[in-house]
Amino acid sequence: MNRLLLLIAVFAAMMTSCSTLTPEQKAAKEAQKAIEARQDSIRHDLAVKALEKMDFVLEADRLIFKRGRPAYVSSATNFISSVNGKTTVQVAPFNVGGPNGVGGVTVEGIASNIKTDNNKGTYTMSMSVTGNGISAVISITVIKGTDRATAVVSPNFNSNRVTLEGTLYPAAQSNIYKGLSL
Repeated sequence: MNRLLLLIAVFAAMMTSCSTLTPEQKAAKEAQKAIEARQDSIRHDLAVKALEKMDFVLEADRLIFKRGRPAYVSSATNFISSVNGKTTVQVAPFNVGGPNGVGGVTVEGIASNIKTDNNKGTYTMSMSVTGNGISAVISITVIKGTDRATAVVSPNFNSNRVTLEGTLYPAAQSNIYKGLSL
């Protein structure tokens, strides 16, 4: 028991001596945090403006399927985009094969019934997308202060909902690989 107390005391002493920062180091750390906060704010504003203009790409690095099962995926092949009036949803959780040639499915449609909401910095857009192979409601939420976004794709004719989580970019800044659409 005494050994354990001695070990805890030595560990606590080491932690307090290591965490002492000089005032210059503290100031530099605070300045770095302020710079990162400004950069995040700028990226958030760019993401929201791209969403409002319907000229965006949400590059997903994580998919969540109907029953909550997650899959970490490539953001280059898993995305939702809206460019020139055409909305594309591509989900490619597999590395090879699939109808689109990149391991999944790609569907395109036209967005309508677009509704937006800005609730204390968290921006939400909902739209209906219909086209060849897709009839769904897509709800995209950009988290306050970041360019991270979550999109829920809810098909109209079944309950196979999928959620895409990733980064929302203006279309000109994205780096995606689009497969063959249905």
